[in-house]
Amino acid sequence: MADPSSYRPKPGQIPDSPGVYRFRDEHRRVIYVGKAKSLRQRLANYFQDLASLHPRTRTMVTTAASVEWTVVSTEVEALQLEYSWIKEYDPRFNVKYRDDKSYPYLAVTMNEEFPRVQVMRGHKKKGVRYFGPYGHAWAIRDTVDLLLRVFPVRTCSAGVFKNATRTGRPCLLGYIGKCSAPCVGRIDPEDHRELAEDFCDFMAGRTGTYLRRLENQMTEAAEEMEYERAARLRDDIGALKKAMEKNAVVLADATDADLIAVAEDELEAAVQIFHVRGGRVRGQRGWVTDKVEDVTTGALVEHALQQLYGEETGDAVPKEVLVPALPEPLEPVQEWLTGRRGSNVSLRIPQRGDKKALMETVERNAQQSLALHKTKRASDLTTRSRALEEIADALDLDSAPLRIECYDISHLQGDDVVASMVVFEDGLQRKNEYRRFQIKGFAGQDDVRSMHEVITRRFRRYLAEKEKTGEWVEDGTDGALEDTAAPTGPSTAAPTGPSTAAPTGPGPGTATDDGDDGHDGAFPDTGTHPDGVLVNGFKDDDGRPKKFAYPPQLVVVDGGRPQVAAAKRALDELGIDDIAVCGLAKRLEEVWLPEDEDPVVLPRSSEGLYLLQRVRDEAHRFAITYQRTKRAKRFRAGPLDDVPGLGETRKQALIKHFGSVKKLRSATIEQIQEVPGIGRKTAETIAAALAQAAPAAPAVNTATGEIMDDREDEAPETTADASGEPVPAGAPDDRRGQER
Repeated sequence: MADPSSYRPKPGQIPDSPGVYRFRDEHRRVIYVGKAKSLRQRLANYFQDLASLHPRTRTMVTTAASVEWTVVSTEVEALQLEYSWIKEYDPRFNVKYRDDKSYPYLAVTMNEEFPRVQVMRGHKKKGVRYFGPYGHAWAIRDTVDLLLRVFPVRTCSAGVFKNATRTGRPCLLGYIGKCSAPCVGRIDPEDHRELAEDFCDFMAGRTGTYLRRLENQMTEAAEEMEYERAARLRDDIGALKKAMEKNAVVLADATDADLIAVAEDELEAAVQIFHVRGGRVRGQRGWVTDKVEDVTTGALVEHALQQLYGEETGDAVPKEVLVPALPEPLEPVQEWLTGRRGSNVSLRIPQRGDKKALMETVERNAQQSLALHKTKRASDLTTRSRALEEIADALDLDSAPLRIECYDISHLQGDDVVASMVVFEDGLQRKNEYRRFQIKGFAGQDDVRSMHEVITRRFRRYLAEKEKTGEWVEDGTDGALEDTAAPTGPSTAAPTGPSTAAPTGPGPGTATDDGDDGHDGAFPDTGTHPDGVLVNGFKDDDGRPKKFAYPPQLVVVDGGRPQVAAAKRALDELGIDDIAVCGLAKRLEEVWLPEDEDPVVLPRSSEGLYLLQRVRDEAHRFAITYQRTKRAKRFRAGPLDDVPGLGETRKQALIKHFGSVKKLRSATIEQIQEVPGIGRKTAETIAAALAQAAPAAPAVNTATGEIMDDREDEAPETTADASGEPVPAGAPDDRRGQER
């Protein structure tokens, strides 16, 4: 590891002008290329105190052994030179888009005597008309097959063409009418070129004029009673319309534009591009990149533009490029694009209308592309094995952690504090073993104390299961089982391995933990949760599934040193010393261990770090989903919820019969008894409960200021936000920023 101060340029050596710089390692390999409006200001940022640098930048400057730069006259020249050097040196710390295979184009070789229609990849050739790109070559062939009926242009290779010329016999397409057979002189070069130009015009979007011409010819042929020719023209029109249907109109103003969308997380980003020509989507392509440097969405867009248009000129660069975020600064990029096209190029963010709607579609494709990439990466057995081995090496574990549990705390400004537990076995999710907790030991916001409570409750249950099977003998010295709920059934032998039962119903982890016993109501003897999810197949004699019988090899907590220390303290208090603990801090993606002063920093390309991040992100998602569910349930709660023995069916029957809780409150006991299923005793209980409950303030819609009197007592004091979600009256508008 090099010390950046050893190769830092002396003050005054770096010019204060635009330029491009290169960092090289000790073997003189270029590891990073960047551009700057002011080389002096930009390079000074790399030679700060290492502690203040982003981890990825810190890794780069400590890997480098020298830096050099080249001065240019303008920022546009810097952009062009940066692109050239990235293509030449392939630096390891620059953004590099994977899976950037050469996308196929539909090409018409107008530079030949007899133009040919074909699929082409790679660099563009002068004198060739290109259409696309397309996602797959078969999409081009399907389109061409439809159009050859109307535009029988040559599609054969040079060898086939020469052989047909020599023998005087055309190929099969010439016999079936899908080639005009210029090889045997059925059409002269001028007419064949005109046919190829008509084909190009149709592919370029000028379809209306040609269709009208064919329709007029069909009408004339029918009037002249040339019915066979009219039928052929009719079929030609049908083929053209079918080809047009493959590319539906998405922009009514016949715009030529490229739409670029980015989906990203901390480690990776997916880029999707839709190519729109003549208002129709002509092609789609996408890339995935590792974020090996600290880049913004605008910088990712800039890199995508360089890769997309770095080799393009003329009409291949559209006059309009729509992006989710603008590069900074914008002017050099826009000027560079204009230079590539030869005329003005508009680079902007769509705000409304069809273009905004289409951009949302591109964004959804980018998100799906990133999710698919992650799924493929996670499902690879070799990759998962390598990830577990890397985690074991980094944390100094005796063996790979085949079962990992991760915990996260979620709340909204200290209210509805909950926690989640997610389980990964062999690097894959075990959603039927997810658990969730309500924090009951105290009120208010304290993530560290909450983490201690959750870990304590989870592993108390584990120790209780071990005691039932005789695997754990309480010696009375550490109070490990103090306050643990008593077993509810006779002792049974515990299974020695994890459950293999798979979920058969929708929704992950629907079981909850509302107390130290780990149960939220009794489960049916079939081992199926009330929501339809098959839970752990190993059960006690009373039919309840064993929720916490299996210990993990690694406990991961979402947080830094305080949360890790709390989890470790909870395990120590319970006398458990054979389970490893670590924390993953989201800000810098550092791994914290209980006994270490400094974090473990895994490489950004590490599969182990990627797995830990997936585990942490899943725990966060599960926790915040539960917290939002509890919050919504609390907002919807009403006075009828406090009536003992009154279920949802009879509550709905009461509201349906009386129309509102306000009218129900004013009803007599006899009137309440008129509701089906409500006896006198229940009616008296309802009347007493409503009499004790204070009327709630009317609900207010903050978007309109409307006071909703009809709903006065159906919910506690609430307002509605712009999205329609109920919010406590007086709650700050930025409450979502306080949600964790």
